[in-house]
Amino acid sequence: MRIEPRPLPAELPFLGDLPPLLTRLYAARGVQSQEELDKGLARLLPYQQLKGIDQAVSLLVEAIDQRQRILVVGDFDADGATASSVAVLGLRLLGAAQVDYLVPNRFTYGYGLTPEIVGVALERQPDLLVTVDNGISSVDGVQAAKQAGLKVLITDHHLPGPELPQADAIVNPNQPGCEFPSKALAGVGVIFYVLMALRARLRALGRYAQAAQPNIGELLDLVALGSVADVVPLDANNRILVHQGLERIRAGRARPGIQALLEVARRDHRRLTSVDLGFILGPRLNAAGRMDDMSLGIECLLSEDLALARDMAAELDGLNQDRKSVEQGMQREALAQLKDLPLEAMPFGLCLFEPDWHQGVIGILASRLKDRYHRPTIAFADAGDGVLKGSARSIPGFHIRDALDAVAASHPGLITKFGGHAMAAGLSLPAEHFQAFAEAFDAQARAQLCEDDLTGRLLSDGCLAVEEFHLELARALRNAGPWGQHFPEPLFHGVFELVEQRIVGERHLKVVLKSECGSVRLDGIAFGVDRELWPNPGARWVEMAYKLDVNEYRGVESVQLLIQHLSPR
Repeated sequence: MRIEPRPLPAELPFLGDLPPLLTRLYAARGVQSQEELDKGLARLLPYQQLKGIDQAVSLLVEAIDQRQRILVVGDFDADGATASSVAVLGLRLLGAAQVDYLVPNRFTYGYGLTPEIVGVALERQPDLLVTVDNGISSVDGVQAAKQAGLKVLITDHHLPGPELPQADAIVNPNQPGCEFPSKALAGVGVIFYVLMALRARLRALGRYAQAAQPNIGELLDLVALGSVADVVPLDANNRILVHQGLERIRAGRARPGIQALLEVARRDHRRLTSVDLGFILGPRLNAAGRMDDMSLGIECLLSEDLALARDMAAELDGLNQDRKSVEQGMQREALAQLKDLPLEAMPFGLCLFEPDWHQGVIGILASRLKDRYHRPTIAFADAGDGVLKGSARSIPGFHIRDALDAVAASHPGLITKFGGHAMAAGLSLPAEHFQAFAEAFDAQARAQLCEDDLTGRLLSDGCLAVEEFHLELARALRNAGPWGQHFPEPLFHGVFELVEQRIVGERHLKVVLKSECGSVRLDGIAFGVDRELWPNPGARWVEMAYKLDVNEYRGVESVQLLIQHLSPR
């Protein structure tokens, strides 16, 4: 693992009356003007720039006016669950009389609006299907829905394939010809924008002349959760959405389902950060879709009854514990496959498969292995009927969906279907094609990457001076976000004297450190360390990459270093 300085622009921008450190941190993350730090809702990009938004709103106004049955078809991850909840709650808030949702069970139907899911949807007798966080690649599913006489509105953010479905309207910032400046909206962000446009149309039609217009801002806690959990880039527009949602949660105005998830995770809503959304709430919500049925997660988010939401949150927490146990077993099996393989002999593109691996957990496994070996990784599970399903995770500089596209183009018939983003994707292929695919994927990785690309890097924002290890700075950094994908939390590095070290909670290393000059004593913690390497009784001096954090214990706050990497010096 290499620690490298995070690049800075040649000239720092003027960002107002900020401390120099914050100016440097923002500049290193691409902030170029003071306006980009304004996280007020008025600074959101206008919905009018979304291609297809007018047609989408017309469909929804017609459905509201004619009291049509609207069926929201979602996805089985946290983005899909929050997007489904935002769609149902928002449409009801704006006057839709009959709104329900359907989320495919990943183990039965797979992803998206398939013809099979349309068959299930028809049992509900809908007039209008609205997809959230899926649909842009559902050519056959949309065709089946249209043949059955349904109208279809697609809202999605995934990259489109070569053919777009023949829906009545499509809203997706990544579709061809869409001039919306931010391509980073999550699925939940797209449906929130559709609701903003719908409310504006209804307001223009005079629907709110005698009453205050509905406040769809009440849904921003869900928008924040889905956006962070889906790991979309936190550009200026997404930072506004996430910031506003966090503010609602911190003020105690979150939906009962989010309150209940916070309680079961033992998190204080007043101190919640975007990192908590991604690593604390997101996994518990995702556990429903990974281990069972995401309907449980959606019902938790839709619930208006806190007591009922608490029961569902407890069930979600239990599913998350099950997921952790399954994941740990799969990790042991994966590492056993790789333990005798020298790093120099390892494929550039890793593909792994065990017959008993859990379909719902292979994405997490791929992510863990990608982090450990610093190379694009795909984990496969048996989906039955001779089909393998794979979940792919990538590293910077290797666009995983485009790589799958290249493999499919050069080896026709090898992959049944695929889709995704630059950093994550999913695919299906016949089981007998696994070895051939693994070789083709590795060849594609070798064509695009070199050995240096496979070296883990941590980008550091520099060293902190002795006088900067204080609570005020730690609090300022926590509140300067929201931090997330493409807008990472500040990371610092330095050399420290290791005074004490011990393992807590089985795999976490608790340390006491002194700064290099010996004048400051600090507490630090590293989560999930390799027990074969730490504690290290021979280590006195260590080089570390760390985050400056606020630790609260029995009501007392103190500075704590969250250690991301440490090695003896």
